[in-house]
Amino acid sequence: MIEIDFNSDEALYLQLRNQIILGIATSRFCEGDSLPSVRQLADSIGINMHTVNKAYTVLKQEGYVKVDRRRGAVIAIDVDRLRTLEELKKELQVILAKGSCKNISKEEIYGLIEEIYEDWKG
Repeated sequence: MIEIDFNSDEALYLQLRNQIILGIATSRFCEGDSLPSVRQLADSIGINMHTVNKAYTVLKQEGYVKVDRRRGAVIAIDVDRLRTLEELKKELQVILAKGSCKNISKEEIYGLIEEIYEDWKG
């Protein structure tokens, strides 16, 4: 389910974090689902347990998971939509500025957004 690119310049914990967020967006992971234990996931992917723990910690800080004493890391999507929308707006401003610098039109951006949403629907 989770794919890590060991040749990527992106940190492994960020790749793991991003894969889990994509899993939530595409309904591979749903509210209340337990994620594998740190040890299980580290062993199955072939990465250090500290890397998995860091990814889980970031996901918890960002409101995607909560830690349950009995079940471990559990998908718990943050209900604070306004905060999330504000964060998305800041991130999108930079992404759209990059596109603008490369003469990418608003219509092309809309097309990319539609394409991504269609990919998520399957």
